[in-house]
Order: sequence, then structure tokens, then C-alpha cells
Amino acid sequence: MKIKPKKSLGQNFLIDKNILNLIVELGAINEKDVLLEVGPGTGNLTEQLLLRKPEKLIVVEKDKNLASNLKDRFEKKITIINDNILDVNEEEFSNKKMIIFGNLPYNISTQILVKWIRLKNLNRLCKKFILMFQKEVADRIIADTNDKNYGRISILSSWRMNIKKIKEISPKSFYPSPKVKSTILLLEPKSTYFNIQNPKNLENITNVFFNQRRKMVKKHLKILFENFEEISKKFEINLNQRPQNLSPLIYFKLCNEYENLFK
Repeated sequence: MKIKPKKSLGQNFLIDKNILNLIVELGAINEKDVLLEVGPGTGNLTEQLLLRKPEKLIVVEKDKNLASNLKDRFEKKITIINDNILDVNEEEFSNKKMIIFGNLPYNISTQILVKWIRLKNLNRLCKKFILMFQKEVADRIIADTNDKNYGRISILSSWRMNIKKIKEISPKSFYPSPKVKSTILLLEPKSTYFNIQNPKNLENITNVFFNQRRKMVKKHLKILFENFEEISKKFEINLNQRPQNLSPLIYFKLCNEYENLFK
């Protein structure tokens, strides 16, 4: 069956064998590993992953035609979940830590990442993620304090993940070729991380700050805390700074203070 990529689903299939091999090598897969692949498309990476003989390979593919094609191509070698990754419960897939691969649909890639960051049992669910993002999104994920790309997703990601940029990928490595470059990131869940009761509170805090990123932080602290001057002294925050000047740790501490308001 000839597969026609659907623009509405952000489908750009990875066809570069060198990049496929690089992704598989990053997995360091052995026969006891359980793998999850998100958005397998035509199965180019799936095929390479199977060559490593993992214990189990689960794929999540939203497109019915692609899911059917994968079933015909690989039969019982893989477990196919024909659903939207945003709607599935990954914790039901395996009682082992999984290695998660994904050439994520660029239109929902940050939503997928945030969904995983919110998982309470992330450490038990996943050994590591090897994910493809649009370059601009990857730049935001890995950005550090004072960087122009630093923002909400940088802070959320650094809370639960250790992240390493692996390689920028040319549009020519895909079919059809997207108009933008891509980046492979390796993300490993942190074994210890700052205690936040509900990650949505961190999302709310960072939303207040970065919705007006050019304003001084005094304005944002006033919105969140009546005793904003006391808070600023406690955490040694210069009220004339801007949101991108505050470290992730400061945002985690502010989130704790915010959560204490509701105890």
C-alpha cells in the first residue's frame, strides 16, 4: 500500500539510514528491554529496533492506515496501539522501565513532553527518551537562564529530566522534507528532583511570568503573592530582573511558596 503523508497529522517520515542507526545506537538496547515507539509512521525505525531483538516493542500510531500497514508488515513482532499518544496510559504497557523513541508530530510535541513530565511514576516508567523535535522547540527545551529561548518548557523539562542535545537533522532526512531543521534529544528522568506537589502549579507560575517576559519580575510576583517583597528577599530576587534571568531553581522554590498558600 502506498502511504501518503498527512499534513494534518504533522507526518514527516524519517528515511535517512544513518540517522536511524544513530537513534538505535543511542538506545543501547538489549534483549531484556521493553521499547515504546511513538509515531512509527511507515516503520523505518521500527524495523531497525527489531533487529536489536528487544523483549517487546510497542508502537503507538494514530493514523489507521499506517497502523494497518504496520500490522501487515510486522505481524506479531510488535504490539500496535492505534490511538493518540496524548490519550493513552503508558503505565499500562509494561511493568518494566521502557526506552521511549519518538519522531514526535511537531504540532503536538511539547504537549506530549509535558504529559510525560507530569507523570508521578516517570522514574519507574522510563529508562530514557530518544526524541526528535523541531529544532526551534528543542532549542527552547534545552535553553538555560538568560538565553533568549529560555522559558516555560525549559523550566518544566529541567525539573524532571537530564537533557542532552545529540544532533541537528537536515530536512532532507525526511519524506516529505519539512521546512525546518530537526534535533534529536536524549532525555533521562532524574532519580531525585525538587519536590513539587502538582506540576500544574509550576506550569501556572511560569505562565504568569513568561506571558509577559519583557516585564520586570516585580509585576509577576505581585500577581502571585501579597507579600511579594518578603518573597523576593527570601530568595534573593532582584525585582528589576526579567523572567529569563531567574534560574529554574528559583521557579521551583516560588512554586513551593505558591503551594503553601493553599495548605
